[in-house]
Amino acid sequence: MATTPHPRVRFAPSPTGKLHVGGARTAVFNWAFARATGGVFVLRIEDTDPERSTAENEQVILRAMRWLGLDWDEGPEVGGGYGPYRQSERFDRYDELVERLLAEGKAYYCFCTPEQLEADREAARARKDPFQGYQRTCRSIDPAEAKARAEAGEPCVVRLKVPEDRGDVLVHDIIHGDVTFNAAELDDFVIRRTDGSPTYNFCVVADDSAMAITHVIRGDDHLSNTPRQVLVYEALGLEPPLFAHVPMICGPDGKKLSKRHGATSVEEWRDEGYDPEAFVNYLALLGWSLDGETTMVSRATLAKEFSLDRISKNPAVFDTKKLQWLNAEYLKAMGDEEFAREVLEPQLTAAGLAEAGCVDANPAWWSLLAEILKPRTKLAPDVVGLSRFLFGEGVEIDEKARAKALGKEGAAAALEAAEAALLPLERFTGDEIDAALEPLPDELGQSKRVFYQAIRAAETGSLASPPLGASMELLGKGRSLKRLEAALELASA
Repeated sequence: MATTPHPRVRFAPSPTGKLHVGGARTAVFNWAFARATGGVFVLRIEDTDPERSTAENEQVILRAMRWLGLDWDEGPEVGGGYGPYRQSERFDRYDELVERLLAEGKAYYCFCTPEQLEADREAARARKDPFQGYQRTCRSIDPAEAKARAEAGEPCVVRLKVPEDRGDVLVHDIIHGDVTFNAAELDDFVIRRTDGSPTYNFCVVADDSAMAITHVIRGDDHLSNTPRQVLVYEALGLEPPLFAHVPMICGPDGKKLSKRHGATSVEEWRDEGYDPEAFVNYLALLGWSLDGETTMVSRATLAKEFSLDRISKNPAVFDTKKLQWLNAEYLKAMGDEEFAREVLEPQLTAAGLAEAGCVDANPAWWSLLAEILKPRTKLAPDVVGLSRFLFGEGVEIDEKARAKALGKEGAAAALEAAEAALLPLERFTGDEIDAALEPLPDELGQSKRVFYQAIRAAETGSLASPPLGASMELLGKGRSLKRLEAALELASA
């Protein structure tokens, strides 16, 4: 492996589906480590499965990466000096290395059929052999004979020749410490299949070495692959990178995160209305912490402070409620103008309630709406339901509000008093509206609950809404008074 002045890390997804939470967390850790160390973040597409890998899936992954804000320094659509960055474009390199290992006697052709391999395993089990892997049947075939048979078209794979005296494989892992693997369990594994395609444990070594990767940061489900990869490095005469296997992600039930726990792909979470900054923050906290206390960790802080020594070896629990809470905190922390542009305008435009450019057309109105909705918004789409009453001349009053508010004795009197108090106002602001309404319940001899429920139902169509005075300011004096009159007809009926 070539030496480099700065760390080089890679995220290497397979385009066989969408980018899921586990992969996204791995991408976050790699990106943050590269940024915090002044290193290079490489995106490599591992598309050696021609039946399941598609260009469409690759684009899905790239879109998810961009939404997360994880920019890559080398890779698809960016380029770089270590390309190509798709494994399907690197087969010549793999073949070259396999042929080199064959020539050096470090690999050999295997002609065993699947039936023979199964028979050998059954025999090993029957005699209670502690080693039940490949029995190295073809290892003793003369290399010249084996090559001639392979060139004649006889079906075969290529296996790595693990040295018989190799001993246990010790993996130095930054997170888990030294992990020992029993050499007796490591058979002469396949590095090239019958169809000529390389296996994962071979091509990942070929790529990581060719791309000068210094640190391999990946899920700990790959830890069991590492000893075989170490053996490939040794056979090729290469120094392995440093390994850091991050903990798995579990659902609240302690089982591996899956669809039964809810949305799993990044785009599903995006479509549910999560803020990308909050989502990256939450992913980073799945197995890592800044100081054991800080919950809100921005992407900028990650890029400055991330370190591998803060990663836990224990499984992380994905808690949707905590994610929602964190998302709400990020929305609250937005400035009013930012919230209006990044949340209100796109959501309300998509719902058909507003038009593109609406914020620029009336920035003060939208800033006020942002101010009253931010504390009440957990997910971006929430703003549609919270503000729907503001769009349109009238409002549809739901059945519960009709019965509990407008159907009560005193509702008509409340509406009449409110109209009379608001009509003279020259400045129709939230503060002026609240001040005008505040003494009316006592004057009418009503409870505040009865009084305000009637006004709220008239103006918003429901019993729950953002602050009443500010809501009526957004509606404007004309619409507010018309809604009181319309509700009065219902209350008097």
